[in-house]
Amino acid sequence: MEAARRRMVEEQIVARGIESPLVLDAFRAVPRERFVDEWLQERAYDDTPLPIGEGQTISQPFVVALMIEAAGVGPGQRVLEVGAGSGYAAAAISRIADRVYAVERHAALGRAASERLAVLGYDNVELRIGDGTAGWREAAPFDAIIVSAGGEAVPPALKEQLAPGGVLVMPVGPQRGGQRLLRLTRDSSDGYATEDLGGVAFVPLVGGEA
Repeated sequence: MEAARRRMVEEQIVARGIESPLVLDAFRAVPRERFVDEWLQERAYDDTPLPIGEGQTISQPFVVALMIEAAGVGPGQRVLEVGAGSGYAAAAISRIADRVYAVERHAALGRAASERLAVLGYDNVELRIGDGTAGWREAAPFDAIIVSAGGEAVPPALKEQLAPGGVLVMPVGPQRGGQRLLRLTRDSSDGYATEDLGGVAFVPLVGGEA
């Protein structure tokens, strides 16, 4: 699995333009096979999303790496992840940032992810079950927010919980085609610069502010 992980980083991530040494080291360190069901472990480093139950997926490794790099995740930061799923992205982020707050709305997935992260020793990740579109107000503001599900627009609560200078990365657009990965940078107390990073396809974002 370690050899497969190294190949995945070189052939799927480096080859597609991800350059951050912090991101590359994180993906070399996190065992993706521990974040999928046993029957899928041999496919853990395939260049594709994989099912994790509840109609959800663990995203393609490159897409996870792209979002983390695009969000500018760095040492000393507080990062919010919405749509924790299996916990894989939170684990990768935790190898870079100081503290990760992850929200998962599916109780079964959230409990499994919490147990997995604890067993594997990712003790700077806090995960709770709930409505991720409302963010995590008690822990805000965040230096970076990564939303691992697609919606028609960025939830207002998430924009409000972004620190000045902070970056939010999220797929935005219609569920059936047309989703774009957007990067929002908070440039003042109420101003946001938006960049389009390209087309993507994610499971739908569900919640009170979706």
